[in-house]
Amino acid sequence: MNKIKIGCETYTWAMSGEKYKDKLEHILQVTSKAGFASIEPDTGFMGGFTDPAVMKAALERNNTELSVLVHVEDWLNPQETDDERQRSDQWIDFMTHFPEAILLLVQMPGNDRDNLKERQQNLLTCVNQIATRASDKGIVCSYHPNSPMGSIYRTEEDYKILLNGLDSNVIKYTPDVGHMAKGGMDPLTIIQQYRELVNCVHYKDMYEDGTWAPMGDGIIDFVGITKYLKQTGFEGWIIVEDECDEAITDPDGVTMADGIYIKRVLEPLL
Repeated sequence: MNKIKIGCETYTWAMSGEKYKDKLEHILQVTSKAGFASIEPDTGFMGGFTDPAVMKAALERNNTELSVLVHVEDWLNPQETDDERQRSDQWIDFMTHFPEAILLLVQMPGNDRDNLKERQQNLLTCVNQIATRASDKGIVCSYHPNSPMGSIYRTEEDYKILLNGLDSNVIKYTPDVGHMAKGGMDPLTIIQQYRELVNCVHYKDMYEDGTWAPMGDGIIDFVGITKYLKQTGFEGWIIVEDECDEAITDPDGVTMADGIYIKRVLEPLL
């Protein structure tokens, strides 16, 4: 049995704006049909599914696992705000019902990179504290940096600060190969450098000009990265998060095409 499994992220449907935010059941149906073993929703898609029993029933109906839950916040202050802490604790409690899944923390990109060092330290303090509370309840956490121009962790120098600042006792790292490439890095090199921290990986493709590509049409070396993960005994989830322009109008079709690519190219490597 393959110890690396491949799941799907709901961001492909977020490309359409609010259209699919209340259609998690539909997304589960599509991802299951496409051959994905799991779903990674962000909490914006969880309306109607915040009751763990309701979520478990939906997963069972669609023969799907919950691999990861994404929690996005600003985390701009030296400590979590009261509202941020309330929301984080809500999702920590939810995740106690899914002990095999990962709670993935992601910062909402800002408008700029002003006051960068202060903002970087504030983020680290907040996510380390959240992960400590989660770890006390047996929940595995990870952090996912991104690459818009207002992201505070988007370059190789930023990553050195981030990945040496995360409390690795309670929170690991989810490299996103597309975001690393967008930030001017070679994804495989960074994964190799911080391999011991990696507990989940995001796959998205990118054209040479920096725009997002349908999976398999761009420059990302999915084959080389997948082979390396296999060779080094990675036993976690690869999560596909396709952000190509086609997803804006046809997220279902993009997901089905991704499933074909995975079955043809990646599954034989596992």
